[in-house]
Amino acid sequence: MNDLSLFLPCAAGVEDFLAQEVHALTGRAGDELLVLRGGVRVRADWREALKLNLHSRLAQRVLIELAQAPYRSEHDLYDIAGGVAWELWFTPKNTFKIETTAQHSPLKSLNFATLRIKDAIADRFRAKANGVRPSVESQWPDARVFAHLDAERCTLYIDSSGEPLFKRGWRQDKGDAPLKETLAAAMLAASGWWNPERGEVSPVPLYDPCCGSGTIVIEAAQLAQGIAPGAQRRFGFEKLLPFQSHVWQGLKAEAQAAVKAAPAAAIFGSDVSHRMVDFAERNAERAGVAGAVQLRGGDALQRMPPAESGVIMLNPPYGERIEVGGVARGRGSREEAHTEDGGEFFVQLASHWKKHYAGWTAWVLTPDLQLPRRMRLKETRRVPMWNGPIECRLFRFDMVAGSARSRTVA
Repeated sequence: MNDLSLFLPCAAGVEDFLAQEVHALTGRAGDELLVLRGGVRVRADWREALKLNLHSRLAQRVLIELAQAPYRSEHDLYDIAGGVAWELWFTPKNTFKIETTAQHSPLKSLNFATLRIKDAIADRFRAKANGVRPSVESQWPDARVFAHLDAERCTLYIDSSGEPLFKRGWRQDKGDAPLKETLAAAMLAASGWWNPERGEVSPVPLYDPCCGSGTIVIEAAQLAQGIAPGAQRRFGFEKLLPFQSHVWQGLKAEAQAAVKAAPAAAIFGSDVSHRMVDFAERNAERAGVAGAVQLRGGDALQRMPPAESGVIMLNPPYGERIEVGGVARGRGSREEAHTEDGGEFFVQLASHWKKHYAGWTAWVLTPDLQLPRRMRLKETRRVPMWNGPIECRLFRFDMVAGSARSRTVA
């Protein structure tokens, strides 16, 4: 287990930040660390695989590559899977599940491809365990096998993470369409507030005026206190044969010893919905950062700056979710105060920022590529970023009092 090939998938646009984080956690570089489309590949040992699960804020999973070979038919998939020593990873008493993805695969049925891989694993166990084979479990398997098929090659992985890594273990209260924690961390990295390569956060105050259930501010607060994102959850590797409890407990003890009593930055959040603020407060308590985040209710269009200057970070509501962000004041009723796409809300939000947030830098993640025009602001940077299948941009706006003109980017 001292020479593993790991693949860490991530959201599109996050690959370079993930590579920086992996380098910081493992020290691997050069040919041992490759940036690929949709993730990072790294040569590492078993202990480093556990450490990446515990500490990575940007990866979706930590997958261990077990085989890669050319294929042309489902029979080839059976042979490839049958040649893997699955008995080194789990036993016939464990349950397992196959998940198959494909890109330009010549095969007509992914379901049949998955079935042949499953058959190969079961047949190998039957041959080596006196006819006994593990059972398939679709909901909560002990072992997860991932198969990826491209136009010519099949790659098989065993998953060391279990549940996706964005599930930190603290979110129990959430609103509609919550932002994933991994994407919140990517926003913090892209803005420069968090440097994943050095493992440092900026001392500059951070504020989310549409905080919802608190994803961005809680992620930021854990970073500011040095709390490992996986400290409160279980992992798939705990049910795999190479798992050694003392190694894992040692990694967790090291992570706990690194936690800072005082956060490195002031972090604020607010939301027009007091129900969402209650959710955020309970989530912050479970995440261990209740004392590091200042949460209040209030309309994003009326809240005054919580500090003299700082960074605004938000994934604003849009469309039907606009009411979560704030009430666009003006003529007529609440329903008349904004257009369906939230145009009036964003115009008034930009006006509020220009009037009251001079010296602040705002970072806004949105699928609306025309948002700067809607806000009548000139962005000073735009970072491509994907929220699942949705193409987004993280826009940077530098606030200058009473003007839409941008400052020079530092």
